[in-house]
Amino acid sequence: MRMDDVLQRIQGEFVEMPGLCLTPAQDRRLWGLDRDVCDALLAALVEANFLSKTREGAYVRTEGARPSHGTSRRGPTSAVA
Repeated sequence: MRMDDVLQRIQGEFVEMPGLCLTPAQDRRLWGLDRDVCDALLAALVEANFLSKTREGAYVRTEGARPSHGTSRRGPTSAVA
């Protein structure tokens, strides 16, 4: 699966479930990603202001954020196993 497809899936989950708040471990389990890939994708979504990281380290959708294609200027675009 391509990274862009995974980014769109992650954004879709947060759009479909307002108020969704997930820890990195929950994110990895939900999307079946390894730690490094998941951390890179979450960082790209934070950089794009789609997600925000709470003080507790969980991720929530930034208020008013809309899903976008090409989420990160420097984000990964390779395939995910």
